[in-house]
Amino acid sequence: MKRRTFLGGVLVVSAPIALPASAEAAGEFAPNVFVRLDDRGRITTTVPTPDCGQGVRTIVGLLVAEELAVGPGDVRLEQAPGDAQRFGWQGVGNSYSARHLTGPIRTAAATARCLLVAAAAGRWGVPVAECTARDGVVRHGRRAVRYRNLVRDAAALDPATVPVALTPRENWRLLGRTGAGRVDAKAIVTGKARYGIDTRPAGTLVAVVSRPQWIGAVVDSVDDSAARAVPGVVAVTTLDPATSGQGGVAVIARSMPEALRGREALRVTWRGGTPDADSRVWSAELESALPAVPAAPGPVSFEAVYRLPLLAHAPMEPTNATAHLTADGLTVWVPTQDPGGLRNVLAGQLGLDPARVRVEVTLAGGAFGGRGDPAPVLEAVACSRVAGAPVSVMWTRDDDMRHDAYRPMSVHRLSAVVDGAGVPTWRAHGIATWPLTLLPFFDNPEVVKANGDHFPYAVPGKVDVVLRPAPVRTGFWRAVYAGHFQYAEENFLSALARRAGLDQVDLRRRLLPADSRLRRVLDAAAARAGAVRSGFTRGVACHDDYGSVIAVIADSSEGRVRKVTAAVDVGPPLHLSGVRAQVEGAVMDAVSTVSGAQITVREGRVVQSSFADYAWARIDRAPDVDVVIVPSDAPVGGLGELAYPPAAAAIASATGQTVTGMPVGVEVG
Repeated sequence: MKRRTFLGGVLVVSAPIALPASAEAAGEFAPNVFVRLDDRGRITTTVPTPDCGQGVRTIVGLLVAEELAVGPGDVRLEQAPGDAQRFGWQGVGNSYSARHLTGPIRTAAATARCLLVAAAAGRWGVPVAECTARDGVVRHGRRAVRYRNLVRDAAALDPATVPVALTPRENWRLLGRTGAGRVDAKAIVTGKARYGIDTRPAGTLVAVVSRPQWIGAVVDSVDDSAARAVPGVVAVTTLDPATSGQGGVAVIARSMPEALRGREALRVTWRGGTPDADSRVWSAELESALPAVPAAPGPVSFEAVYRLPLLAHAPMEPTNATAHLTADGLTVWVPTQDPGGLRNVLAGQLGLDPARVRVEVTLAGGAFGGRGDPAPVLEAVACSRVAGAPVSVMWTRDDDMRHDAYRPMSVHRLSAVVDGAGVPTWRAHGIATWPLTLLPFFDNPEVVKANGDHFPYAVPGKVDVVLRPAPVRTGFWRAVYAGHFQYAEENFLSALARRAGLDQVDLRRRLLPADSRLRRVLDAAAARAGAVRSGFTRGVACHDDYGSVIAVIADSSEGRVRKVTAAVDVGPPLHLSGVRAQVEGAVMDAVSTVSGAQITVREGRVVQSSFADYAWARIDRAPDVDVVIVPSDAPVGGLGELAYPPAAAAIASATGQTVTGMPVGVEVG
């Protein structure tokens, strides 16, 4: 299976679809599902995929503004509901948003521009080639007409009869050339942005769930008499894990405080599961399952084992979903990563025509993989069925930490044959890990290998993956399996360099083709970082994935990473500040996971319950991050997940300690 078919199944790119004549008759010009203009001068673009923090709304707005030759502020953004039939694949993952949307959105906006120009040319009786469009105006010599005055003429044209030309990259005024910030930045920092957690349709009730007290447990008995007596509690219902998420007992009330008090008053007993589960045992079991080292072409001179822990998503916005199930159908409001796919799942599970299911997409406050879990939506639907009203299911921070679909644990054993200079000439990488339980086709070693193995260096060898059954729910976490593979491989390469007394950058340069994109960004990062300062230790790592390349150099002193230099090539950088923001965010994830964050299990339950014990880095641990953007002629590449694997590896190596896993210097599991 090819990597590009992984997330969300088959990728479908929407072609422009003409809208019905009713839209045209209303003084609106809508040549496709993504762009429309009206006779009052308003330009509206439909953003087909969710924004989980990666800035897709900003990029879509810039793409439309560029092709329509208007300013970014002239484009209004409208979030599309879940409807894969109309908008194509709407998933957010595999760092695919920009790659997936750039072509269709540019074509949609360019189609609108070319039709407007053709309408003006037809009105004046002049060749289209003699007309230009800029700042919402079509011009021919001294003649000019605003877009809004061409709406009806353009709507009367057949898009199939008008040639569409995209704006050449050398003529871009906005894409890659503007310091524009995110379109929703002000709303976010002032608290006006609406997330899933803010959604409250009229009459909405709130539900919280009493969740299994240990991994895999199910409800045995419920005494809800005291809970029902709590003022404000409307209903109590037992959730079936087969159809309603993870199972448990939901308390539905008029407000969050009342629902929490009702949950505290519940008396629930549990059975089954694994009450003695321990993540240290899981790690040891994975290590014992490592595949044997294959036959090497010479003596193996170095071997290392790396152990990686469970990780939670820990988004700033805890998990939530709101649903209203009626006799007419279902509406959900949710920060999801795949609204079209979720709509189909809900329709299939409820036996409804998809036309009767509406998925309203809200902003998502982080998670990078965690918003693909349908569990909270299924809980909200079950609660709405019982309450006969819209219900918002809210997960507390404790719920979020202890009942997540975690990044799997993994154990890696790497072996190498080296030449007389200490340069590796052969390698072997054995991995034992778990599949992703949220997506069944990941229960395949070859799929895991294809997703994670992006070793870019000219060192032949063999990679083997062994999968063991996952003892907890597991799901997508930023960079998925690449975060496992690259962390082990880059730390191993750094260890080889240190053993041979080789410079980490020089070793990697030897193993990369001179004309490769990765070699260019490595050189750019090294030039920007300069020489290692006295008292500092340095780590280096590279990554080639998602159609992009990056090199990261980390410098540490006194046990803390102080400076991170990253050079990145994503093809044409569409939004400069967005590129920097994605790298900076990934670096902070790397600082956190290398320096202490992990999920541990003792006596069948997750130990961590909040940021008090899930050691995410505070602002005083943030290093200076310098991002060098290296443009290229490559197609638009992905970025949301690109920087995490090499940043984690470089920061770990920069500690100066012997790296045996993640976090560095503490017991894993």
